[in-house]
Amino acid sequence: MSQQENVLSVRNISKSFGAIHAVKNVSFDVHKGEILGLIGPNGSGKSTLFNCILGQSTPNKGEVFVYGKSVAGKTAHQLNQLGVGRTFQQLSVFPKMSVIENIIMAGQEHQGTMLSRLFGPSDAGLTPVAEQLIAFFRLEHLRDEMAGSLSYGQQKLLDAAMAFMAGPGLVLLDEPAGGVNLTMLEYLKDRLRTYNQEHNSTFVVIEHNMEFVMSLCTRIIVLAAGEIIAEGTPDDIRNNEQVIEAYLGG
Repeated sequence: MSQQENVLSVRNISKSFGAIHAVKNVSFDVHKGEILGLIGPNGSGKSTLFNCILGQSTPNKGEVFVYGKSVAGKTAHQLNQLGVGRTFQQLSVFPKMSVIENIIMAGQEHQGTMLSRLFGPSDAGLTPVAEQLIAFFRLEHLRDEMAGSLSYGQQKLLDAAMAFMAGPGLVLLDEPAGGVNLTMLEYLKDRLRTYNQEHNSTFVVIEHNMEFVMSLCTRIIVLAAGEIIAEGTPDDIRNNEQVIEAYLGG
């Protein structure tokens, strides 16, 4: 069997805030095409780890590699240019812009040079790609609506479409299920799974909604008190006594 390609490698990441050790010596790999879930009780270090991976927080120790290359010191913009996309726990849509304008805006800064953006078409030639994403997420009926007028679940779909605008090979999703009703949740899960299969893209998902993670992810890593306490398939994690104790007894 051929060796799996590591899209993301995290090596010995530690992050402290004063005397608080938020992340302690965490290492893992994410393989091409997989959907990895990162879960843990409140205060387990998930968000801090995500921020270290994405360059929004500088770890005290350790390294992060994307496609085998160190991304130490890279900004979120530079990571995006390397093929890393993300969604945010707090929505990042522009409420006074339409759905199509939001999606085009998300892709514009990664398209061409400054000169081509100044003298090229106002949409930087991105409208056809934006229309494809609108169709994929079935937002056609909302194409020209202001983002601020959409329901929360619809804004989550728009946020996902914006994250995929630059065609990233790796997408980090920060609580995509948060605040979304059950019907929209099933739809979002279907779209993410379909995108993953059609593009062989790679996802890392931080999420509190256990059922969402268990039904979407192919592998799950569990953090507690800043350390990895378990790793395996959804069934492995569901039946792991240490995980159960961390959630119920921690």
